[in-house]
Amino acid sequence: MISSVRGPVLSVGLDHVVIEVGGIGFAVQAAPSTLAMLRRGEEARLATALIVREDSLTLFGFADVDARDLFWLLLTVSGIGPRLALAMLAVLEPDKLRAALAEGNISMLTQVPGIGKKGAERLIIELRDKVGSLPSGEPAVAAPSASVVRASVVEALVGLGFAQRAAEQAVDGVLADNSAGDTAVVLRKSLAVLGRKR
Repeated sequence: MISSVRGPVLSVGLDHVVIEVGGIGFAVQAAPSTLAMLRRGEEARLATALIVREDSLTLFGFADVDARDLFWLLLTVSGIGPRLALAMLAVLEPDKLRAALAEGNISMLTQVPGIGKKGAERLIIELRDKVGSLPSGEPAVAAPSASVVRASVVEALVGLGFAQRAAEQAVDGVLADNSAGDTAVVLRKSLAVLGRKR
């Protein structure tokens, strides 16, 4: 099991980063909030989870061990695959996701694209008593600049199927609100705006 990677960042893409470890470039899938803190040429360290399938080996990266552990826990729920689990952590920060599960907050969980009411109920039923056993992590990095947040969130929304123009308008509207915060917050609020327009 590859539990972490550390090395210089070779490139940062829409949904992944390539980190060089011992002369080998590892492609690591990650949430926009994690990608936003990485810079090409700088050293990075990510907690990772290796997902093995018959036809692929996929590495998922997280800012801290807390987020990775919550990712593994989400995967224990029927119908939740690694992409959807990563989307949940992209929209909801680990502490907020844990609170939503513990409190049975269906409306918060359904903010995640791909999670409907039944899926949210299943998550709550299966994980409500388990999330309390996970440690609460501290933020690993400072919030990125507004321009970095904007670019990351727009790319994430386009990757989720929204039109470029609609994504840009939604993100710009959220960023105009002074209460907007880091990438995960802006992404969540932008999804809420786009959801109302559908």
